[in-house]
Amino acid sequence: MLHSESIAKLVLRLNIGILMLYHGMAKISDPTSVKYIGERLDDINLPELLAYGVYFGEVLAPILLIIGLYTRTAAFIVAINMVFAIMLFHAHHLISLNEFGGWALELQSFYFITAIIIFLQGSGKFAVRPS
Repeated sequence: MLHSESIAKLVLRLNIGILMLYHGMAKISDPTSVKYIGERLDDINLPELLAYGVYFGEVLAPILLIIGLYTRTAAFIVAINMVFAIMLFHAHHLISLNEFGGWALELQSFYFITAIIIFLQGSGKFAVRPS
């Protein structure tokens, strides 16, 4: 018997995990982007060292989501990562539309809301550590 709820949770985890991991791989291949994040943090009087948290939010947490290990914690980390991304780079787009008439923060809101959904519902049965 298929467990459609657990399959749906797996698909959701894989979707956000894989897509977010691409952002993390970009940070690994171009470490100057982390320096830029640090500069933006400094602009708002936060320690530049916090910029390294992007590796947790865009590399470690997505891997944990993909395999289903500490799923709720990983989803929470992704959500916090998105709060910082919006705060540092996209705050001026909060009430803007893109060139196609959609909300300018569609992608960021997708990551944030999906992470919150995963945080609330857990991993499902198809996970290293089901929750």
